[in-house]
Amino acid sequence: MFRTIPVLAVSLFLLIPTQARAVECLDCHAALSANIVADWRQSKHSEADIGCADCHGSDHVNNTDVDKVLFPTPDTCGQCHDERAAQYKRGKHAFAWAALKAMPTTHAMPMVLADGMKGCGGCHKIGLKSEEEIAQLKEQGEIYGTAACDSCHTRHTFSVVEARQPQACQTCHMGFDHPQWEMYSGSKHGVRHGLKQMGVLPQTTLAPTCQDCHMQDGDHEVRTPWGFLAVRLPLPEDPEWAADQATILTALGVLDPDGNPTARLEIIKAAQVARLTQEDFDHERDKLVAACTRCHSSNFARAQMAKGDDMIRQADRMLAKAIRIVAGLYKDGVLAKPEGYAYAYPDLLTFHDAPTTIEQRLFEMHLKH
Repeated sequence: MFRTIPVLAVSLFLLIPTQARAVECLDCHAALSANIVADWRQSKHSEADIGCADCHGSDHVNNTDVDKVLFPTPDTCGQCHDERAAQYKRGKHAFAWAALKAMPTTHAMPMVLADGMKGCGGCHKIGLKSEEEIAQLKEQGEIYGTAACDSCHTRHTFSVVEARQPQACQTCHMGFDHPQWEMYSGSKHGVRHGLKQMGVLPQTTLAPTCQDCHMQDGDHEVRTPWGFLAVRLPLPEDPEWAADQATILTALGVLDPDGNPTARLEIIKAAQVARLTQEDFDHERDKLVAACTRCHSSNFARAQMAKGDDMIRQADRMLAKAIRIVAGLYKDGVLAKPEGYAYAYPDLLTFHDAPTTIEQRLFEMHLKH
């Protein structure tokens, strides 16, 4: 008992500089950025005495050394939230930046659209970045693109309650090229949750959110069985569907016109944007079935997913037909091979910069339907 007294005294002594430093930060920023201070004061960080210097470092002391401020990365959060950080690094969100950089037209976009926070980068910034990429972002003035956790846990409240709301996902998972929010909010799940939020339905009402199904028990390793743009390997056993998917993979540049793998397949592997083995697909499918069976029977859940698979099969049929039509125009010389295309074949990943009107229609068909 007596031994704990000096230990406690030393601990309190060590806390004094940290707390004094936090007060200095708050005194200054209360005038310069009052909203940030107000948000932090109502955060769990404030309650736990996690101060500014814990995340931003202690080198910045006045307005002459602002460049010394450290901007947090997922590793910063991982100092306390190690399990969640490790889960995040295994999930699809961690690969969002790599997926953006893998797009063939990214390099041609204005920085404000690609790397900046007003276009693609505004959502893809949730992905992991190298030290060189972080330095480049900082040099370009995009210092808020270095973090990831604050994409859902908005700074500086970093609220778990906020991040568990479906609207936290809406910011990125919406729009014609990834309309998950539109599908969810119009579904029975989304409608009931909206009514629950408005108080029309009681708080005990069953109304699943995105997180209930895709982040079960708070697991940050977010991943889906059908990956990027509904492609996967191995190809289906149905020969017609397999041929259609091979056509789509060719238009995505993953296969060349002769059916051989290209360098893009290695990029897809590195960015983990699709499930490339049956085992990986089944693992993610079983996770979703487990989520569904919290409310539904296993038979019902698997039947609904089979219907979804069949919708993908039919959509693949129509898309493959359209791709073959445009590919035929290239083959017949009606369309000239654009500079930068590896083959005289439509490239679905250039949807930001469609070279012809008919390909624009093809890309819209791909992304919208």
